[in-house]
This record gives sequence, C-alpha cells and structure tokens, in this order.
Amino acid sequence: MTKAIFLDVDGTLISFKTHEVPVSALEALWQAHARGVQLFIATGRAAGDLGELGEIPYDGVAALNGADCLMRDGRVVARHPIPRADFERAMQLSDRYGFSLAFELNEGLFVNRLSPGAEEWSRMVAHPMPVETNLYELFENCECCQMCFFFDPETERRVMAELPSLVATRWCPVFADINVRGVDKGTGMAEFAAHFGFAHDETMAFGDGGNDVAMLRAAGVGVAMGNACDEALNAADYITASVDDDGIRKALEHFGIIDKQ
Repeated sequence: MTKAIFLDVDGTLISFKTHEVPVSALEALWQAHARGVQLFIATGRAAGDLGELGEIPYDGVAALNGADCLMRDGRVVARHPIPRADFERAMQLSDRYGFSLAFELNEGLFVNRLSPGAEEWSRMVAHPMPVETNLYELFENCECCQMCFFFDPETERRVMAELPSLVATRWCPVFADINVRGVDKGTGMAEFAAHFGFAHDETMAFGDGGNDVAMLRAAGVGVAMGNACDEALNAADYITASVDDDGIRKALEHFGIIDKQ
C-alpha cells in the first residue's frame, strides 16, 4: 500500500512547455491526498521556489536534491549545508576553468558571473535572471546547501575529480546541481520516512531527470515520466505518459491509488 508519494518538479509536475502544473495532475493529487496518501515535493529547487505548486496539498519538500528537507510550514526535518572548504575550493576551480558558479537559495539564484548557461537556465524554467554577486560575502550570511555549476560534461569530469566530498547531478545539459556527497533525493525520501514512520516499500516516486535516479531506485515504486531521460527511464519500475499527456494521473490510476475516470 502506498502511503507517501514523492514528486519531482520540472518536467514531472511542471511542463517545460506551459510552465504550469497540468489540471489532471492537480486533481489526481488532491484525490490521492484525500485518501490519506502523504505528498512530498522532491526537487533540485529551493523550498522558497515552489510558487507554481501552491494549489498542491503537499506535506513537505525534499528541496535542493534532498539537502534541505522541510515540512510545508518550514519546520526543518534535515539539512546538509556545503562545507566552507568545499565552497572555497569550488570558487578556485570556477576561476581556473571559467565556469559560472551559483548558490541556489530561497531568495533566488546568485551567481559569481553570468554566462550563457545561466541565461539558458532562466529561459528554461521561466525564472528571473540569476543575480551576479560576491559569493564569498554571501556565504558568510547564508546556509548554502546547493551550488550550481554551469559547465559541460567534460569540464564536470575534471572539476568533480578535485571535489571528492561533493557530488554532481544533472536534469539539464547546461548545468549540474552540486551537493554534499551521499545526499540526494533518495536520502531525502529516507529522512521523511524516518520522520513519519512509513516504510521504503510504501513509497512511490515520480521523476524525469538524472537527479531523480536515486529516488526512483529507492522508492517502493519508481515512476518515470514519458519525457524522462534515459537514466531515469532505466531506473524506473514503471513508465507513464509525459507531463503534458496526463502522466501523473495515468500512473496513479494504473496503480489504483485513485479511481479511473
């Protein structure tokens, strides 16, 4: 029996075409919640960046790829900030390799220098352009749980080899999310399972990107959207339709969590 559902945001709940949650997904999630299923957002976004999801009755959020796990009212379940030494080393590598480095915070995306990749991110998710700022000063006044590196896969291999205590995951080709190694959406799911007392095999997860793979594998049932990347498709137990073709509703109907229309 499924007691908890974990949902990625971009490409899963929110369409890249419309930048909205399909009505079919919203209605299906309300039906599931009314039947006692807890809902959790599991995203690379910050918890303060979920305005489009306001009508979804979610109970908590595994934000920043599981590095910042919060109840909907803001109570902290678990948090895993980037260590200072890793941040400072990352800034040195940003200068050496010439890629943009950003902090993903509740207040927005703050970058040491703008780049075409950072601008592409803004267009892709229909968000304001990242704010260019002094990240050394910002680090002193915030708790950064996730950085974003705007680099290609070849540069990623070189850079991450010099940051062994951090890990990179991608849901988009223009950048990678950077978190403390050992932290991901799957561990975020485990944090909430321990907090609420539901079991691994009582969970279902929906995702479409590379940063969803750990969660899809960890869930009792991992569901990949029809628009998912190959890594997510291969990690899933079930493949549903795309976000734009009512994929969430169809999967919840398939598994009997809600009634078929």
